[in-house]
Amino acid sequence: MVHIGYTMMTEQAGPRDLVAHVVGAEEAGFDFSVISDHSFPWLDEQGHAPYAWSVLGAAAQATSRIPLMTYVTCPTFRYHPAVIAQKAATMQLLSGGRFRLGLGSGENLNEHIVGAGWPSASVRLDMLEEAVDIIRALFGGEYVTHHGEHFQVDHAKLWDVPDTPPPIGVAVSGPRSCELAGHQADLVIATEPKQELLDAFDAHGGAGKPRIGQLPVCYDPDRDAAVKRAHEQFRWSLGGWKVNSELPSPTAFDQACETVRPEDVAESVPCGDDVTAFVDAVRPYAEAGFDEIALVQIGGAHQEPFLQWARTTLLPALREL
Repeated sequence: MVHIGYTMMTEQAGPRDLVAHVVGAEEAGFDFSVISDHSFPWLDEQGHAPYAWSVLGAAAQATSRIPLMTYVTCPTFRYHPAVIAQKAATMQLLSGGRFRLGLGSGENLNEHIVGAGWPSASVRLDMLEEAVDIIRALFGGEYVTHHGEHFQVDHAKLWDVPDTPPPIGVAVSGPRSCELAGHQADLVIATEPKQELLDAFDAHGGAGKPRIGQLPVCYDPDRDAAVKRAHEQFRWSLGGWKVNSELPSPTAFDQACETVRPEDVAESVPCGDDVTAFVDAVRPYAEAGFDEIALVQIGGAHQEPFLQWARTTLLPALREL
C-alpha cells in the first residue's frame, strides 16, 4: 500500500501555523510528514521562510505518532555537516525515533546567503557525498576528525546520540545523484514520478529501500480559485530542477516563470475538489515504484479545509491505490 504524507511547506506559512498544520495532519490520518528547509520562499507571494529545525522540534512535542522528515536539507553551505548531525540526532531523540534526515545538494536560492559562492552541480554532489560520510561517522557517537576536500572536522563528537540513528535520505534528479543515493542513502527522494531514477538507485545498491515522492495539489471547492492560487504560488515549479537550483532570488524565479499561464499550472497540479483528479495525479508515482508520496496543499491559509477533506474523502480514496 502506498503511504500518503503531508508537507509542512515553510515557504507559505509561519512557524506556529506549521505546527498546527502537522497536528491536524496527524489527526486526519496522514501516514508521515515532511518539511521544507528554506531561507527564502520561491516567490514573494508565498511570503514565509521560518527556520525549519525549530518548527521540527515543536512538531515533535506537539505530535505523538506521525513521522517527521526534512525534505530536504542541504548539509554543505548554510549548515556544516557536523551541525546537521547534531540537529538530526537531537530530533531523533525529541521525536522518540520518528525522524528521518532528508538531504540534497541544495538551491542557490537558500545557500547563497552565506556568501560561499555557488559551484557547479558536480561539485555540489561531491560535497554532499562527503557531508553524508561525516554525518554517518558522527552518528556513531565517537570522536571524529576529518580532513577532506571540502570539509574539515576537528575532534567532533555527539554527546546525545539515539540508539537508532535517523535514516538518511538523498534527493535525486539524475544519474550521478542516483549513484550517490544508492551507495550512501537509506532511502531515496524525488519530486518527479520517473521510474528511471528509481531503477538507477536500485542499480547502485538501493533495491528494497524506501522511495519517497512529493506532489503539489490545490484543494478548493471553487476550482477557479484553486487554479488562481496554484498559479500565484506554484508557477515557479514548472521551471525544472536544473534551472530552479541555479536561481538566486524570488525575483529571479518570478522572471523565469513570467510566461507560465494558470492553465499551464493546472495541467500539472490537480486543482479543485474532484477526488478522481487527485488520485490520478498520485497514480504515476505509485506505478513508478514510489511507496511514499507527500502531498503539498498550496496556500498557507487553506490547510484546514484541505485536512478535513483529506480525512473524509481523499485519504480513503488514495488508500485504494
